[in-house]
Amino acid sequence: QVQLAESGGGLVQPGGSLTLSCVGEISSIHAMGWYRQAPGKQRELVATITNGGAITYDDSVKGRFTIHRDNAKNTMYLQMNSLKPEDTAVYYCAADDSYYFVVSGRAAYWGQGTQVTVSS
Repeated sequence: QVQLAESGGGLVQPGGSLTLSCVGEISSIHAMGWYRQAPGKQRELVATITNGGAITYDDSVKGRFTIHRDNAKNTMYLQMNSLKPEDTAVYYCAADDSYYFVVSGRAAYWGQGTQVTVSS
């Protein structure tokens, strides 16, 4: 059983930056991702990363967000720049040995979420 814990959320003004962290025993897990869920909306996939270094981003965050994992520190990160009010959501990290399960929302391991609020 792998436990994941996110941190780094908070309140930031539009145009600002935040870095989220997801800590857990991830070094041997193939695929990881960041999801977010805004109030009244479905959970959406933001970015994914594999141990092989393959990375994907949703079009809404391309060029603004960067996903990174440091297996030596058992941590995955999401660097978020140029934040917009529409980025406001609870952000979750997910992990699974199956990339397909991560992208389909059926990952075996999930964190508890961290709130990101972008507002002036």
